[in-house]
Amino acid sequence: MNQNNDVTKDTQRLNQTETLERLCRSIPLTEMVTVYWSDRSSIHSHGIYCALIPSSQIQDRLDTTSWDLSHGHGYPGTCIHHKDGKDITAYYRFGDNSGIEPLIIDREFYGTHPYYLEINEEFRLFHQLYYDPKEDNYIKIDDSGSEQIVAIVKPNRVEIRLKEIRQFLAIKEMHLSIQFDYREHSQHSLETLGLTPGGENHQKELYCWGLHYGNGDSICRFNSFSRLLGKRLIPPLPKEKSGMWGFTKKEKPQYVDFIIGIDDDGDKLIHTSNPDELADYFGANPEAPHYLTPVHFRKAILDKYYQQTSKFSVEDSYLRCGSLWGMQMDNHHPDKVCAWLGDLGRDLPYDEQLHWRSQNIADVGNVSETYFKRQVLAQFTDSDRPEHNFVSLYSNFQRRSQEVLGWPLLLPLAREDEHHLRSIRIPSTNEQKDFDDLILALTKILVDSLNEKQLNRLIPKEEVGTIKGSISRLERVLEIREVDGYKEQIDFLRNLQNLRSAGTAHRKGKNYLKIATAFNIHSTSLVSVFEGILIKSNGYLQFLGENFCHDS
Repeated sequence: MNQNNDVTKDTQRLNQTETLERLCRSIPLTEMVTVYWSDRSSIHSHGIYCALIPSSQIQDRLDTTSWDLSHGHGYPGTCIHHKDGKDITAYYRFGDNSGIEPLIIDREFYGTHPYYLEINEEFRLFHQLYYDPKEDNYIKIDDSGSEQIVAIVKPNRVEIRLKEIRQFLAIKEMHLSIQFDYREHSQHSLETLGLTPGGENHQKELYCWGLHYGNGDSICRFNSFSRLLGKRLIPPLPKEKSGMWGFTKKEKPQYVDFIIGIDDDGDKLIHTSNPDELADYFGANPEAPHYLTPVHFRKAILDKYYQQTSKFSVEDSYLRCGSLWGMQMDNHHPDKVCAWLGDLGRDLPYDEQLHWRSQNIADVGNVSETYFKRQVLAQFTDSDRPEHNFVSLYSNFQRRSQEVLGWPLLLPLAREDEHHLRSIRIPSTNEQKDFDDLILALTKILVDSLNEKQLNRLIPKEEVGTIKGSISRLERVLEIREVDGYKEQIDFLRNLQNLRSAGTAHRKGKNYLKIATAFNIHSTSLVSVFEGILIKSNGYLQFLGENFCHDS
């Protein structure tokens, strides 16, 4: 019975029906396509390798199941032609004048360095792909800043999303040839398996393949084998779908409708954010709401951006996504964010408009006084928000510290820690996690970054070894300098550090309850508590500036 099962399995394996169906199935544009595959075991050898074929050569390439480009080929090279009895040497970027190009390049270094796979440079540049070395992925960033993985590189497999492949083919006027070579081996003879030696080739539409069976020989330790050899051609998209400027038609902009108020019946007033349909100061659309109609949002609208500080930057009156897009906004309120109706449509990508619509509220009131003075009256006005002042005070102190002292009193944050500074704000909710994260960030910036090495130089040598911790070193320096009011600042730093240690770095217990009392955590909201801590942090930075960075 087991013998019969083994024969049946090997027969199915060698006839390769499922393999052929899988290789020839319909592939949606959103699917990741295997463009490189190498898998070997004791009973099989499977391989896929791709080539970029000029569309003018399609039929010639389908006339044979043989591969048009093999591993190790596709490098720059020369060819020698004979003309009038002379040898003429010509250089070709991909090795010959066939017009065939590689999509995946085998990078081999004669065994002296590790082998790896590389995606065609032109393809990577065409789609402006970002390489993530940690995950070995290639990421495409669209105009709104959204990211999608479009290529995955593994030691024996490379996958690329079909949409990006076909867009590239469109501009190149080429087809992708997915070349495959699948070999299966068996200890059973072809006769036992019910298979006949030999085979035939097939061609159908953009596919060609041959399936052949053979017996083993004295060299092969198997008694039979089958080989499925062929290729499948993937056509390009139309050039107008390539995404390349000049070929692709610009899509009609989309605009979200926002709540702009409440009517006399208590119903929400909703209007499009399309700037072309709004009134302005030049007489356009007089019956429509004005471009500068304030639209209100929950404060939590900005949490998304604070949580992705490597991509987004939330600034005083401005939100930006790298160099892709940016929008003026009024983030000077304690409980909401405002933006002009026209700016929402003009400056935000459609996907971002949808995000803002999800936090849209029918609030009463207008923009803040600070924003009104800046936007409408064109007056220079400082922000009164603690989070904006913190960033300004910190940046100014760092600059002045280096200028006056010749060294930074607060060490610059490592690149991996810079997100802590960009995330500082008064939280939008009373979530404990947000509060803990912000305390951790603030402590890293104000306490962990104290320059102990330079502080030690300001302390008598005989005392240096007896003082433990950066806060105590700062305290001793301030004491030596006879600075007034330093004890209040030192107490604040110690409470902040203890709150981080008791509430963030360790499980919350008796120590946390004790330090929480010092910050009134149990008697007021975490939002208010952190606002108070941030205000004290600003006072601390001002204190340092006045006592360390004044010109002597």
